[in-house]
This record gives sequence, structure tokens and C-alpha cells, in this order.
Amino acid sequence: MTTLNADLHCHSVMSDGTLTPEALAVRAAANGVNLWSLTDHDEIAGQARALQAAQAAGMKYLTGTEISVSFAGKTVHIVGLGFDAHDPRMAQGLLKTRGGREQRAQEMADQLAAAGIPGCFEGALRFVGNPELISRTHFARHLVESGVCSDTHEVFRNYLTEGKPGFVPHRWASLREAVQWITECAGVAVIAHPARYKFTANEEYALFSEFKTHGGVGVEVVTGSHTAHEASVYAQVAQEFGLAASRGSDFHSPHESRIDLGLLPELPKGLKPVWELVEHRIQ
Repeated sequence: MTTLNADLHCHSVMSDGTLTPEALAVRAAANGVNLWSLTDHDEIAGQARALQAAQAAGMKYLTGTEISVSFAGKTVHIVGLGFDAHDPRMAQGLLKTRGGREQRAQEMADQLAAAGIPGCFEGALRFVGNPELISRTHFARHLVESGVCSDTHEVFRNYLTEGKPGFVPHRWASLREAVQWITECAGVAVIAHPARYKFTANEEYALFSEFKTHGGVGVEVVTGSHTAHEASVYAQVAQEFGLAASRGSDFHSPHESRIDLGLLPELPKGLKPVWELVEHRIQ
């Protein structure tokens, strides 16, 4: 199980990815993935399709989602794996945390219009369809398509991030709530891509301490946005806090993502893979 090619973090058109769950499954299997999870942002509507597609492609499957959390003034993402997707508590919790996305998106569009870029709400909505799930990624794709920026990396250098036009913070779920929704539904909670948050040492220690206190059990050590050095750092953090290690590409699109499904380095030696904690939930 330790050498399994597991990719436990990616996104479909059900949130801010560009491929269907079925297309993701085919791509993952072609890249040698053995164990796969679809982890759409604050959404589980694609789970049944992902499971069916994974099994058709010869892969094992774990249910997944990525929950947006507010912590120390920043948005942190908590991945849930192996939960009961039919438990109404998960759907109710995710519906609650999605609630403010449309209003936030309208405010983002107003800021961009004030910066001389009108029509961004309607443009972003074309990439998602459901205002409940609209995100910065959909605005970024519109800004690229309309020629304002050459790619999404340029978008986030100039817009939609703190201090730039179009940035609007949102109050997501609390860390306690997110971990509780996952664990109450028989899943395991994992801190996603921790290097991305740029916390101070004290803030990061508080995040991991509180996460573990609430019942969190894992951290993404190997992920699309981590360098080899960062993977080494968070391997040590996993050992320090007694957390299992997860591995996921955070794949969104063939044209935007830094790494493809299943093409990640292996987990560093000496760590307990998170999938070993939920072997009984693998389908």
C-alpha cells in the first residue's frame, strides 16, 4: 500500500476543474493511478459519477471533497477522504459553506469593473453555470479568455489576490466544523497543500495543533504546488504531529495545472500513508 500510485486531490467541472469526472478518471488511469479521489471544492455532487468511472477504468476509489475554512485571517483547505457521501450531514455542511459565494463573486466583479474590466461576473459564470460554486478560478479563466491576461498565473499576479483588484475575502466554515463534518460521516480530514498558506511559524503551529485537537489525522506532503524541499518540511511536520501523509496533484485542467494526475513523486519514506487509515472505505 505504501508504493500505491494514489492521487487523492483533483477537481472536475462540478467545482472549478475543466474536465468531467469521467474524463478525469480516464486520464488518471492512463497515468497509472491505482487509487483515486475526486475532491471538488465544497461539493460532492460528482461522487457517484467518479466512483462509477473509476471502477470502469480499473481504479480503486475513495470519496472526497475539499472544504474551504477560515483560519488566522486566511482561507485554508481541508480535504475529506473516505466519508459516507450519502450522510446528509456532509451535504448540509457544504451547502452552508457555499452560501456566500455568489455575493462574494458580485463584489469581486464590482471591484474589477472599477479597475476598468466590466462584465466579469457574467463572464466567470459561463465557466461554472452555478453561482453557488463560482470562485476566483472562474474569474481567472474569463480574464484569460477575454485577453486581459495571457494565462491564469498572470491573473493571480495582478488580480484576485490580497491587495489587488478583485480580492474579496469570504468567511468560510471554521476548522472545527470542517473536520467535524468529515469525521461524523466516517471519513478522515487532511490539511491540503500547507506550504501555500504562508503562515508564520506560530500560526502554522496553531493550525496543526487545533486541527489535531478537532480530530484531523492527515496532511498533504506531496502535492502539485509543493517543491521537493516543502515535501521534506511537511514530512517532518507530519511526524512531529503524528499525522498520516497524503498525496494529490490538485489537478484542475490540462492547460493550467503544474502537474498531471498520477505523476507526483512518491511519499517520503517513514510516513504512514493516509489511505491506510481508510482501507475499509476504499471502493
